[in-house]
Amino acid sequence: MARSGVFKKTLAGYTSFFPAPLPPEPPIRLEGELQLLHSAADRALGALNVVVTVLPNPDLLVGMFIQKEALLSSQIEGTQSSLVDVLGADEDHEPTADVGEVINYVKAMRHGLKRLRADDFPMSLRLLREIHEVLMQQVRGGAVNLTPGEFRTMQNWIGGTSPANARFVPPPPEAMLEALNLFELYLHEEDSLPPLVRCGLLHYQFETIHPFNDGNGRVGRLLVTLYLVWKGLLDEPMLYLSAYLKAHQQEYYDRLTQVRMDGNFEAWTRFFLEGIIEVSKMVLETTKRIQALERDDVDRLVEAGEGAHGLKLLRGLMKQPVVMANDVAKIAGVSYTKANEMIATCERMGLLLQISKGRRNRKFMYQEYVKIVSEGTELQKGEL
Repeated sequence: MARSGVFKKTLAGYTSFFPAPLPPEPPIRLEGELQLLHSAADRALGALNVVVTVLPNPDLLVGMFIQKEALLSSQIEGTQSSLVDVLGADEDHEPTADVGEVINYVKAMRHGLKRLRADDFPMSLRLLREIHEVLMQQVRGGAVNLTPGEFRTMQNWIGGTSPANARFVPPPPEAMLEALNLFELYLHEEDSLPPLVRCGLLHYQFETIHPFNDGNGRVGRLLVTLYLVWKGLLDEPMLYLSAYLKAHQQEYYDRLTQVRMDGNFEAWTRFFLEGIIEVSKMVLETTKRIQALERDDVDRLVEAGEGAHGLKLLRGLMKQPVVMANDVAKIAGVSYTKANEMIATCERMGLLLQISKGRRNRKFMYQEYVKIVSEGTELQKGEL
């Protein structure tokens, strides 16, 4: 068998890819540039773990970064929604299909983290099925019959209208099950490769097996974050790697294809490690800017006479940056009348911006904060 697997013609007449089990043979040699990249990526994740220990309220930022990862990963699959759409989703109204899919991604991430931490459950095929079940919950206007939580029993394909003219055809169901069993064994094996490199290989292998009818890309990217947390490389899920994968989307697909065609695991590993390094730097920079913004806005609110209530509001806005008057009342612990006065003060300061029309059920956005965390999530034209 070739290093990454073989293309075989099936009885139905089309050609499927049958992946070789991990690790690659001959092995990846972690030396030279790859060794330097791995060391840099390891240090970059270490820096994120240090930042978490010095943040006064890391949960606020971690929650926002999870939402950012959810949006970016969904955008890679063609979801047309913005961070403001997601942050402004109203609990009293069913979200649109696109927003609902992003919300499901956040729920799937949180479900996986709970299972790994609170339940001490291992990374496994069962956990991936659970995550898929949450991810593929029905949303209004979305596709139906997506068999949430179930591995596929039929052939799927990527691109084209059938396996005969597809860009890529994963293994057929019976070969898929065997590949999944070997995938799970590798999840728990220890070999000479460090966990960060193994993480990249597992993402590649999962995308290649493509075990679900839909949602494989998103589950594969969830796998990266959850694996890094499970292995103790990432203390909190602050790494929104999908920012890098979206910005280099064509190369992302090309590198995966290159492994299947040529067995070039090294080029894929290089791309993956470069992504870890780049996004880690982005997270650190974003965190510094948000801390500076918080300091400035605390001073401005105190000067404006809002004092303790203003500080409570600011803390709440970092968790929920799109609010209505009743949200402000609840966050700051004030009356509805006082909440409206605080909103008016924040509007004059340029801290809050009304994003809804009219005078009823007004929605406001913590605009500078959203501007910082939205970077990289802007919708772009082109291939999705």
